[in-house]
Amino acid sequence: MALLIVLIVALVVLVGTGIGLVASRRHRTAVLEPPPTAPRVPPEVIEEVRAEREAAEEAELTEVPAVEELEREEVEAVIAEAEAAVAEAAPVEEIVKPRFRDRLTKARTALAGAFGAIGGRKIDDETWDDLEEALIRADVGVAATQELLDHLRGRVKAEGISDGEALLDALKSELKQRLAGYDRDLHLSLEAGPTVWLFVGVNGVGKTTTIGKLGARESRDGLKVVMAAGDTFRAAAAEQLGMWAERAGAELVRGSEGGDPSAVIFDAVEAASARGADLVLADTAGRLHTKVNLMDELRKVRRVADKGAGTVTEVLLVLDATTGQNGLVQAQQFTEAVELTGVVLTKLDGSAKGGIVVAIHAQLGIPVKLVGLGEGADDLVPFDPDEFVEALFA
Repeated sequence: MALLIVLIVALVVLVGTGIGLVASRRHRTAVLEPPPTAPRVPPEVIEEVRAEREAAEEAELTEVPAVEELEREEVEAVIAEAEAAVAEAAPVEEIVKPRFRDRLTKARTALAGAFGAIGGRKIDDETWDDLEEALIRADVGVAATQELLDHLRGRVKAEGISDGEALLDALKSELKQRLAGYDRDLHLSLEAGPTVWLFVGVNGVGKTTTIGKLGARESRDGLKVVMAAGDTFRAAAAEQLGMWAERAGAELVRGSEGGDPSAVIFDAVEAASARGADLVLADTAGRLHTKVNLMDELRKVRRVADKGAGTVTEVLLVLDATTGQNGLVQAQQFTEAVELTGVVLTKLDGSAKGGIVVAIHAQLGIPVKLVGLGEGADDLVPFDPDEFVEALFA
């Protein structure tokens, strides 16, 4: 009996084990089998999806340029507004030319009393005496005054002028005529090589400052400028000219202190030629017009300046307008030495009477080309005879 029970239990175990093995095998087989084939998507569905995707991409691409276009329009609007503001604004460094009438107040005041007395009466001998005194006091000079009055008397008689106001009008017209007809341009050479402008005069008249101001103007007008420090005798003259050269954007050529001025100017002309410069502004040592040896040296400077690669077109005498008739004597001496082409009259806005302008033209036949009407860099201006005369009578 016991044996039967053991046999039955063993049989049950064997059957259970067989069932487990079969179940396990079936499970592994199900895992390893490939997944069922996915159902095939119809072609028209694929095309529809693709079309929708492309449409979405195109929509995105068109949205971005729209934003960029908006930003670009805003930027352009800002730029246009800024340009309009700049166009309406005044320039930062606007150059204002000084007016003769504003700067000749002292000269006009000196003549106002005499002219005022003459204008309010009939012409008689006393009128002519007062007019003569006024012109001489104004630095016209005795010789030029006599010539001017002689011509005025003839005009008064010919035109039947009888009152002082008409006489002053005739005087104004006569002065304008006498100052007209001169060549007041500063000439540039049309030949190869740089143009040379030579500046002469006694010490203290403002030669170096005149060169600096004129150099700044010519550089601003587009010329390449070289400044020659030919005043080798005055202490710190080269340093002063160097400061002006730096301010004007020009080049400076200098020599040793006490050296030969002619050599400095010759070197400057050669350097200007090598560097393709247009203009050489040559300073010279101040010299007394009464010293023969100094004037002889100036003649040498003039000859040497014209020997090299450049061409001298202007020899300008710088005069202090406040020196009056002494300036006329200087002009006579310098003209004989170097054949002046023109005069630069400085300090005309100061205590100068103004009549020296008439005397220079009448007695020497040399035109005043530039006048200094102040201390500023832009206060050196071309001489305008009509504006000058009107400023004296206004």
